[in-house]
Amino acid sequence: MTSRVDAPTRREQILGEAARLFAERGFHGVGVDEIGAAVGISGPGLYRHFPGKDAMLAELLVGISERLLRGGRRRVEEAAGSAEQLLDSLLEGHIDFALDDRALITLQDRELDRLRDSDRKLVRQFQRQYVELWVGAVRAVYPALAEPSARASVHAVFGLLNSTPHLGRPGSLPGREAMAALLHRLARGAFSAAR
Repeated sequence: MTSRVDAPTRREQILGEAARLFAERGFHGVGVDEIGAAVGISGPGLYRHFPGKDAMLAELLVGISERLLRGGRRRVEEAAGSAEQLLDSLLEGHIDFALDDRALITLQDRELDRLRDSDRKLVRQFQRQYVELWVGAVRAVYPALAEPSARASVHAVFGLLNSTPHLGRPGSLPGREAMAALLHRLARGAFSAAR
C-alpha cells in the first residue's frame, strides 16, 4: 500500500526522468511508455500521476520558475539589508540551479513554446518577478548603474549561468565547487563591468 509520503516521491521521479528524456530527445521525441519505463511503471500507469506529457512539461517549467522566484524572495528576506550578501546569495542560488538542473534549463530554452498560453504566461510572469529581484539587488550594490543597464546586466548574467548545459558533458568540466566559484567570479565581473 502506498502512503501519502510515497506519492510525491514517485511524482518527483517521473518529473525527473521526463525532464532528462525531454532534454535529451525533445518533447515530441519521447513517449509516455519511455518515461514510465524509466521509473519502473507502465506508460498508462503515468496517467495516475499526470493527465499526459503536456501536464508534465507544464509542471516542470512552471514549477522551476516558481521555485526560483520563491528562493529569490527567501534570499531577499534572509539578506537582512546587506546588498552584497543578497547579490552573492542570489548568485549562489542561481548557480546551484544552473549546475544541478541542466535538463530544466534545456527544456526552458527549447520547449517553452509547447506550453499552453496560460502556462507560458505564468512562467513569464514568474520570470519577470525574479528578474526584478535581481535588478534591485544589482542596483543596491552598484547604485550608479542605471536601471536599463542593471536589467541588461542581469539578463547577460542569466545567459552566462544558463549556458552551463552547453559547456560540455558533466565529467568534462571542472569539479562542481570550482565551476561554481568560476561562475560566481564571472557573474560578479559582469556586474562590475556594467558600471
